Amino acid sequence: MAPADRPDPQAQKQALITALNEHRINTIGELRRIERIFATLGSSDLTQPMTSAWVYYVNSNSLLTEMRGLTRNYPFNSECLEEAKRRVHQDPASNRSWNYCWLVLAKVHTDRLIPTYARIQASKPEMWGGRIPLVESVNQLTEAFVKEWGTALAQLLRYWEAAPTR
Repeated sequence: MAPADRPDPQAQKQALITALNEHRINTIGELRRIERIFATLGSSDLTQPMTSAWVYYVNSNSLLTEMRGLTRNYPFNSECLEEAKRRVHQDPASNRSWNYCWLVLAKVHTDRLIPTYARIQASKPEMWGGRIPLVESVNQLTEAFVKEWGTALAQLLRYWEAAPTR
């Protein structure tokens, strides 16, 4: 193969940075793929675009959309993610990672937010056609939410073989 036929690593890196900055990459799988590429390059100029891309991914509701794509029977509760984001911002240890998505998902897990928000969601009268549900019914629906939401959370956390911490 002639040298001119080889892809230019600098041009590839710049193309990825541009794609991140223009928010053209909007799935957790694709962001993780680029994060792994950047990790092999080990260049400090890649940190800011990757960090910004993760923040945009979470704050633009792309994370919620992916979560809801995995929880079709019992759509994931947006208030749960909002609470996790609030807790990440309040946590002084949140600077241990450049990856806002991982921090939010980890906070949902470590603070056990799913059972709390599953109970809140299952108790809402609108879940029951405006009527007050029986305790047993709320418990059953809560369990269904916890199972489906927990499975989705575990699936997304599996994108990281190790915690992306400094």
